[in-house]
Amino acid sequence: MLLLIVSGCAGGEPDSSSARVAQVVDGDTIRLADGQRVRLVQIDAPEARPPECFGRSAGMILRQLLPEGTRIRLEYDSDLDRVDRFGRGLAYVFDGETNVNLAMVLRGAATPYFFRGDRGRYARQLVEAALRARADRRGLWAACPATKLDPSRGFAAS
Repeated sequence: MLLLIVSGCAGGEPDSSSARVAQVVDGDTIRLADGQRVRLVQIDAPEARPPECFGRSAGMILRQLLPEGTRIRLEYDSDLDRVDRFGRGLAYVFDGETNVNLAMVLRGAATPYFFRGDRGRYARQLVEAALRARADRRGLWAACPATKLDPSRGFAAS
């Protein structure tokens, strides 16, 4: 069993809201019941289309973590952008006390990704989770042996 609870943050309570999952789009993007799309911030999963190594599996893992109808909490990081260039919200996604962004990295379904080098409140935990997943050869670390751990680039298999 993997422990995925991450509590507390510097500077008091984070900006958050609750929502319901309508659909998992891929390994790092979900659509909410209100139609909003949300990208799990600070991670990058391989793409299903066009297919990248472990892309379909990453989406299946996120579907297991966030089945349709799941009530989630979106946590925004004041040190990071709140919306990306595609209009998707950028948030940490929590199912109860489970940080789903961190769970994806720990399961080897995603890698840390620090856009423009900006490190959010869970950056250290995300890197540590990736190192553990890589050492244990979980997920993409076993399926895509040429994968590099480079948080400035996200998922990078050669």
